Amino acid sequence: MEKLTLRLTDATRSGVYRAPRSDAIVDAAVGTRLDLAHVDLAGAQDKETMLGRLAAALALPEWFGGNWDALEDCLADLSWRAGAGHVVLFKAQGELPAEDFGMLLEVLAAAAEHWAGRGLPFYAVFIDPGRELALPELDGRRPA
Repeated sequence: MEKLTLRLTDATRSGVYRAPRSDAIVDAAVGTRLDLAHVDLAGAQDKETMLGRLAAALALPEWFGGNWDALEDCLADLSWRAGAGHVVLFKAQGELPAEDFGMLLEVLAAAAEHWAGRGLPFYAVFIDPGRELALPELDGRRPA
């Protein structure tokens, strides 16, 4: 557990990952000053639904425009969320078109790079028990 806590508080390792379960991540964040958000994409079949769920989970501000640029702007700000870093857990990937899911990953990676450059951790972690996503494992293993 301590190893995972150290990883989640290390801004230099910020990024987009997968993990088989969320409980260890939640436990590792306890006692840290990390802001933890849960996004449930189960059943999301389009960009609008996915962005709506992200907006709700992150309590995005009214000015969020419901598009990729607005999401990138919001994720580069997050001033309305307390924390010395951010961990966004994604339950399921939904049934999003590959293009939309790919764009989501790009926006999340840009946010991780932005925050790492400011010395704050940002982790987007997709809970993927079947290890189906071509993302690196949060524990450091390479994708299968």
